[in-house]
Amino acid sequence: MGDNGPMSLFRDDGIVLRTQKLGEADRIITILTRGHGRVRAVARGVRRTKSKFGARLEPFSHVDVQFFARGSELVGRGLPLCTQSETIAPYGGGIVADYARYTAGTAMLETAERFTDHEGEPAVQQYLLLVGGLRTLARGEHAPHLILDAFLLRSLAVNGYAPSFEDCAKCGMPGPNRFFSVAAGGVICGDCRVPGSVVPSAQALELLSALLSGDWVTADACEARHVREGSGLVSAYLHWHLERGLRSLRYVEK
Repeated sequence: MGDNGPMSLFRDDGIVLRTQKLGEADRIITILTRGHGRVRAVARGVRRTKSKFGARLEPFSHVDVQFFARGSELVGRGLPLCTQSETIAPYGGGIVADYARYTAGTAMLETAERFTDHEGEPAVQQYLLLVGGLRTLARGEHAPHLILDAFLLRSLAVNGYAPSFEDCAKCGMPGPNRFFSVAAGGVICGDCRVPGSVVPSAQALELLSALLSGDWVTADACEARHVREGSGLVSAYLHWHLERGLRSLRYVEK
């Protein structure tokens, strides 16, 4: 309209990943949406004390949002405006009041943002993983660090980096195999062993396999020492594929 050219209306649902202050009363909202992938948009006036609009656009919120953007694409010239928001599920209420859930949830949001680094590109599997992970975390159905590790493993898998915990990741030799290498893609046999390989416990590998496949009976019954060992492997594997670690992971309680 006017000097700015035509404006287009878009509607989508998404998870608020983070917010940044803009000016005196506005924010830039980063949202992982179902149909448009990761989107950054300006929300006007949301930092005012009585803004119900702003209260709905906090991290962890599952929202239905309306955007106005210049041109025919949501992600294009300049940031779109987020003009309406309706809450689908306020997951933050069940997460932010508990430190373990909050730190695990923050790491999940950061992971989702890192795996969707191209704005405007749909990432439906990553989006659905995040919705399901936050729902499970908010309900307290399992230990927060187990939910986080399951989310990290499945995020790696849907982005093409699924680790192997049974058959050799290099030659396919049926497992169980003893050695583990992040660079090789998971467990490897003795013939394929590479420098830097580690020998994790069978219980830790069983746990990670259970988390990846959704076997919560096995995961929930795992001893704490094997959970910590498994978390270390997940963190190292994620670090390798993201090429740098998650800032939020250091605060997660194990």
